Amino acid sequence: MKRLEWYIARRYLASRRKGRFLSLITLIAVGGVALGVTALITVIAVMTGLQRDLQAKILGSNPHIYVFDHGGALRLGDWRNVLPRVSRVPGVVAASPYVSTNVAVTKDATWVQPGVLWGLDPSIGEQPLTEIERDLRSGALAFGPTPGGLPGAILGRGLAQRLNVLPGDTIIVAAFENIRQDAFGSFYPVTFQFEVTGTFRTGMYEYDNGNLYVELGPAQALLGLPADTVTGLAVNVADPWAARDVGSAIFFDLGQRYWIQDWMDLNMSLFSALKLEKLAMAVILFMIVLVAAFNIVSTLIMVVADKTREIGILKSMGLTRRAVLRVFMLQGMAIGIIGTALGAVGGLGLVAALDRYGIDLPGDVYFIETLPVALDPIDFGLIILASTVVALVATIYPARQAARLLPVEAIRHD
Repeated sequence: MKRLEWYIARRYLASRRKGRFLSLITLIAVGGVALGVTALITVIAVMTGLQRDLQAKILGSNPHIYVFDHGGALRLGDWRNVLPRVSRVPGVVAASPYVSTNVAVTKDATWVQPGVLWGLDPSIGEQPLTEIERDLRSGALAFGPTPGGLPGAILGRGLAQRLNVLPGDTIIVAAFENIRQDAFGSFYPVTFQFEVTGTFRTGMYEYDNGNLYVELGPAQALLGLPADTVTGLAVNVADPWAARDVGSAIFFDLGQRYWIQDWMDLNMSLFSALKLEKLAMAVILFMIVLVAAFNIVSTLIMVVADKTREIGILKSMGLTRRAVLRVFMLQGMAIGIIGTALGAVGGLGLVAALDRYGIDLPGDVYFIETLPVALDPIDFGLIILASTVVALVATIYPARQAARLLPVEAIRHD
C-alpha cells in the first residue's frame, strides 16, 4: 500500500498535460523553499564568520586578561613583585607588564593623528602574548637599533599611511597624561621623538589605524613613570574561554586592591550586538521559508481541488482515509525535502564562493576589511531541520481536507 501511496503522490507532484499549471505551481513552491534555505544558510554563515573573525583578531592583538591597581589611576607600582604571583596562578601561561596611553602622533606638526601607544618588553616571559610580540621575538619586527639613535616605534599600517611615514622616518608623539607647566603658567604635553622601524597589519580597522608600539622604557619615560611602575599586567591563559575563571583566581590571590578585566568583558557589547544581529537576521530570513510553506499549502489545496473526482474513485476502490492523508503529506514533504536539498546545495555553494573570492568591506564601518564566512554544522543542521518541519506542518491541513472527502460527493464533483 505504501508503494501505491508514493506512486500516486509522485504522479500528482509531476502532473502533465491538463495539470501543467499545477506543475508550475509545484516548481514555484520548491523554488521558494530553496531560496529561503539558501539565503538563511548564507547569512548565518556570514554572521558566524564575522563573529569568529573578530574573536580571532581580538585575541591575536590583545592579551586575555588585564591586571590593574584600583587606586593608582591606572598605575601599577612594584610590578616586579606582582608579576610572579600572577604567573603562578593555575591556567596562566604568560604575563608581562605594559604601558598604554592615548597620544597624538605627527610627522611634521602639520597633520596630527590620534593613536593608542603601547609600551611592552617582549623579552619578559616565556611566551609572547600577542602577534606583535611574536613577530618581535622572531625578528620579523624590531624596535631597533635605529640609524638615528632614537627609540623605535612600530605603527599600524593605516596609521602610517595617514601620517605618510615609512620605516626610517621620525614621528613626534605627545602624551596628554603627562602635562607640565612652564614658567609662564602655560600647560603643555610632554613630547618624544621616535623613529619608525616597521608597520603591522591585523585586518582590524581600529587597530591598524590607531595602534603604535614602542619599548617599555621609552613609554614609561613619555608618561613620566618610574621603572617599577606600569599601566598594568597583561596575562594570557591556556584557554581564552576560561579567562573569566582564571581572572577570578588572580583576584582572590592578589586581593581587592587589584582590578581584573578579561577580553570578554572588554568586548561584551560588540559580541552581544553580533549575537542579536545574527538572531534577528535568522528570524527575518526564516520568514522566506514560512512564505514558501504557504506556497506548499496553496499547491496542495489546488491539487485536492483538481483531483477531487480521482480521490473519490480511489476511495471507492478501497483507499482508506489514512492512505489519502499520507498521499498528500508525501507530496508536500517531497516539495519541502527537494526544496531544502536544493537550498542546502545552493547555500553551501554560495558560502564556498564567498570564502574563495571574498568581498571587500569598508573597515571603518564593519571593523574588518573582508567579508568572512564560517558555517557552523549545528546552524546548518538546525536550518535543514526547521525547513523540513515547516514543510511537514504545511501539509497537514490540505491532507486532512482530502482525507475527509466522501467518495460519492467527490465523484460527482464538477
